[in-house]
Amino acid sequence: MPIWLPAGIIAAIVAWGLASPATLAAVFDQLLAGITTNFGWLYLWVVLGLVALCGLLAVSRYGDLTLGAEDEEPEFSTLSWFAMLFAAGMGIGLVFWGVAEPVSHFGAPPPGVVARTPEAANAAMRYSFFHWGLHPWAIYAVVALAIGYFQFRRGGAALVSTVTNALPWTVVQRLGPLFDTLAVVATAFGVAASLGIGALQINAGLARVFGVPVNAGVQLSIIGVTTLLFLTSALTGVDRGVKWLSNTNLVLGLLIALAVFVLGPTVAIVDTLTTTLGNYLSEFIRMSLRTTPFRDSSWVGGWTVFYWAWWVSWSPFVGLFIARVSRGRTIREFIIGTVFAPSLAAFVWFSVFGGTALHLEIFAGVPIADAVKADPATALFTMFDALPMAAVLSFAATVLVLVFFVTSGDSATLVLSMMSTRGKPNPGNAVKLLWGLLVSGIAASLLLAGGVKAVQTATIVFALPFLVVIVLMGWSLWRAVRSDWEARQRGERQMRRRIRALTGDDPGGDAR
Repeated sequence: MPIWLPAGIIAAIVAWGLASPATLAAVFDQLLAGITTNFGWLYLWVVLGLVALCGLLAVSRYGDLTLGAEDEEPEFSTLSWFAMLFAAGMGIGLVFWGVAEPVSHFGAPPPGVVARTPEAANAAMRYSFFHWGLHPWAIYAVVALAIGYFQFRRGGAALVSTVTNALPWTVVQRLGPLFDTLAVVATAFGVAASLGIGALQINAGLARVFGVPVNAGVQLSIIGVTTLLFLTSALTGVDRGVKWLSNTNLVLGLLIALAVFVLGPTVAIVDTLTTTLGNYLSEFIRMSLRTTPFRDSSWVGGWTVFYWAWWVSWSPFVGLFIARVSRGRTIREFIIGTVFAPSLAAFVWFSVFGGTALHLEIFAGVPIADAVKADPATALFTMFDALPMAAVLSFAATVLVLVFFVTSGDSATLVLSMMSTRGKPNPGNAVKLLWGLLVSGIAASLLLAGGVKAVQTATIVFALPFLVVIVLMGWSLWRAVRSDWEARQRGERQMRRRIRALTGDDPGGDAR
């Protein structure tokens, strides 16, 4: 893939966002509205299919195939592996939306539910589980597993096109460079938009704890400092900087969640987890395929379809990074570690933070809903203000967002560098430096121009064609694992025949 192609697309859209952010926003908002209206059903069916594929691979006879040579040991410990994939996948999003999303749904619930009622609170938690549970992780897992399988077991490059080129269709093989280009563009813009949004929340936390003003100058300074940090981490390699930061994220996040669990309404949190998990499982299929053909409502398109498109747009970045750190895992172990375990972690997180926020909003009259309407970035800190040790919790959460910010930056730098060097697993420092500065430059420029939200929307628009690519990757993966399992079975049968022939248990073995 020539580097100038994705770079040219990125430069053109950034220039548009700087020159006329309002026009960029208007065009892509219109495109997004058309996509969610006309193709929402496609997202729902495909993503549910990916969940089913992950479950099937985990329980099938193919589950013991390894991402690498037979009996190859994993490169990283299970704890470090989980910490890295979780931090890259959605760590910063959980911090941002852990309070804001349930409270938002409570005030504006899905169709058929009356706002600010017990039913609205139950629906708010159920859909928070739904939007951050099995479905998004299944998207990531299929992309990651396909790339990792073809890279480590079949010796291919760490590229999307490596997977799709294995299909016996000439037209798909010719489109391989386009698929790689879409992956680079989606990754660059998705990470840049997230860095801009992360800078806003860090600024909100610093304002709450230290009284730092909320303005563009502070936010640019935050981007500058975090860029220096994530470049330092990226240049030290995955086995050092990225791993250490991810482990720090995991420990700090657990400590904050434990503190809120103890200081907040503990029994209500446990009840929330129990009830919501039951509701989530019982309503799983209905939520997965829910549209509103007989209602004038944009709720499903504005939340569920939007989320599915966002996860799809992030899947090349997260998928390639997860693949990079998953060598030596079996397919079954991989699915458990990348779908079921992080989903359970997200359920606990939302129960602790969302359950606490709803309890305080309903029973203590804490104006968290007003904070969400004014600025979702402040919702978490508004909840902390109603708990003991508010200043300590706010400071710890700000540090957590900062570390997640750095982790996302160094992961993205590694992935972009790999994609632009034909899938090289350990690209040079010069390439990492170039991509790190480019992504942070995009984030800073669009933050100044007010175009971060517009580029986030543009990224999601790019997700529609990539949804088709993921379907092709899933089909190619299934063909590959079935073929390799059958080949292994033939090899094992031949080996048993040779052994029987050598030991004299099968006199006719030589003839066969």
